[in-house]
Amino acid sequence: MGRSRRTLPEELLMLALDPATGTTAQPQSLDLGLAGAQLVELALAGRIAPDGDRIAVVVPRPTGDPTLDCALELLRRRGAPVRAVHWIGGPRLGLRQTYLSHLERCGMVAAVPGQMCGVLPTTRYQATDTTISREIRGRLDSAIRTGVPPDPRTAALAALAHAVGLGKHLYPGNEGRSSRSRLRDLIRHDPMGGLVAHAVMDVQNGAGAQPRRGQAPAGRPAGPGARATGEPARGVPMQPHHGTMARVAAH
Repeated sequence: MGRSRRTLPEELLMLALDPATGTTAQPQSLDLGLAGAQLVELALAGRIAPDGDRIAVVVPRPTGDPTLDCALELLRRRGAPVRAVHWIGGPRLGLRQTYLSHLERCGMVAAVPGQMCGVLPTTRYQATDTTISREIRGRLDSAIRTGVPPDPRTAALAALAHAVGLGKHLYPGNEGRSSRSRLRDLIRHDPMGGLVAHAVMDVQNGAGAQPRRGQAPAGRPAGPGARATGEPARGVPMQPHHGTMARVAAH
């Protein structure tokens, strides 16, 4: 895939960046959203497709994006379709920092070193060109304002923004209540985005754990004919704590 187009993880991260503080809103759920955004981007590139509540690799050919290709290879190695909720709930240490560093290399954000409480070193990120953030935000605003069904990319971005809780960051206060409601409603316009967004919310609600041995997964019968997931139980990924650059993402 070409690099002329920003990927969904990059756009989701740009939406989450607070221009006033240089930090990311909803940092813990944002990690889940970035993992989900990778799935949607791979689906838009024709590499994976939904299989019920699972994700199946249909074309293992690399996309040309190293971070996406790493996710694609991990999915391919599973050998069988994986439940979206288990994939998103798996460990993703450093994923947010990977994308922040990428945006910095691309010149979309600038790293600003600082200190927390006058002692602990931190790094904040400021957008170098606010027109990019305005364009991304404008697509959501247009879909919310006009009610016209958005393109799949914008619909998926809206679904992910809602799933990670960015609605109150983008449309705060009582005056933003109707916009937050319409942002939530956009989830229905993209099946893959909806699947991933619901998986993100399920993980946050603790629904990503693997059933105990002998317990049937929700909506699937137990017994010899039931398809096993073959995946260990996973919870919400822990935040990275290594180095100055990793510390910023937690703030």
